[in-house]
Amino acid sequence: MSALSDPEDQRFRLSMLLYDTRYRSATIQVIAMFAFMLMAAWVINNAIQNLDALGKPVEFTYFSEVAGYDINQRLLDYNSRDTHLRASLIGLLNTLIVAFLGCILATIIGILVGVLRLSNNWLVSRLMTVYVETFRNVPVLLWIVFAMAILIEGLPSPRDFRGDTPAASLDLFGSVAITNRGVYIPEPLFSRSLGNIHFFGDSSLRFDVSLDLIAILAVLAVSIFAMRKVAVRAARIQEETGIRPTIWYVELGILVVPMLALLVALGFHLGYPELKGFNFSGGTHMRNSLIALWLALSLYTAAFIAEIVRGGILAISKGQTEAAAALGLRPGKIMRLVILPQALRVIIPPLISNYLNLTKNSSLAIAVGYMDITGTLGGITMNQTGRELECVLLLMLVYLAISLSISGVMNWYNKRVKLVER
Repeated sequence: MSALSDPEDQRFRLSMLLYDTRYRSATIQVIAMFAFMLMAAWVINNAIQNLDALGKPVEFTYFSEVAGYDINQRLLDYNSRDTHLRASLIGLLNTLIVAFLGCILATIIGILVGVLRLSNNWLVSRLMTVYVETFRNVPVLLWIVFAMAILIEGLPSPRDFRGDTPAASLDLFGSVAITNRGVYIPEPLFSRSLGNIHFFGDSSLRFDVSLDLIAILAVLAVSIFAMRKVAVRAARIQEETGIRPTIWYVELGILVVPMLALLVALGFHLGYPELKGFNFSGGTHMRNSLIALWLALSLYTAAFIAEIVRGGILAISKGQTEAAAALGLRPGKIMRLVILPQALRVIIPPLISNYLNLTKNSSLAIAVGYMDITGTLGGITMNQTGRELECVLLLMLVYLAISLSISGVMNWYNKRVKLVER
């Protein structure tokens, strides 16, 4: 015979916030959050009061003042009479350019080196090991300065391109000039241009968007969408019949033909660099500071990515390779179609950290005179205006926003490529 007990009282009581395990963790987190917010408010208020006492209240009106300095490498129009806000915008774009180009080149080199480190060829694998150990064990600042020194001292000057028997000549059929002042490459031009769209008028945030570029991107997007549809149709036929139709020439035509038609309609041609006076003019000028920073950051980060790729490949069971080889796949296709897709789930999380490190390491650009956001907002602008707190806080917010954006994109990609259990 069992005794019945009274049901436990389930009514909520304040004491349950501390003594009930269902609520205790949330209570501690809320208390910690409020404590952090109070401490942050005290620090900010204290800083504002001290700055007011020094006659430097926190304000951002200095953004409307004339910057008074030049920026040699820029994507948008800029001159020394523009405001500090405009200069900071140019610096931000320069940072994004280096981060974008660096992530792409570092990924390509890192994947190649990581795969080659696993090569059965003793010489190739040892050479890749030397590359990895050399680059990742030397500070990146030294690589940046070293790359800049090589470009300045090792490349010909513009005067070496003149004369009846010049000491240097243009590369790629006379279209590219590689000098110690930078690299001059052909510039895309349109004889029947659609014009530009102007945004924000004459304000500091003004910029122009080429309608030609919009048209090219639109045609490219439509072509990629059509190629995707063709690939989906081929996959459906393969699933139904077991035979996959050959579609590479169809995809190539979808990608190339509309683009060629658009370029012909716009009158596309290239503007080549020409030696005039003491320097080259025309074309697109990539300064040595940009190239040195880009190459140094890419090669340095690629050494870490190579180890990540190597670790991801080694994490895949050897039976996968043996099974693919038993089906008659070549080693190249085994790596591309079997191993690397499975290794991505191991590779991508640490790869995000290396992308973030590359972006933050771009702040060392001032060492070679490349004016990024650190050199403009955190350098000359801060020194001219004396607004240390405002400039440093904004600089921190900029890098935080860039880093969170990169993390968000890569985490989204990681979810797209992760293995789905059936």
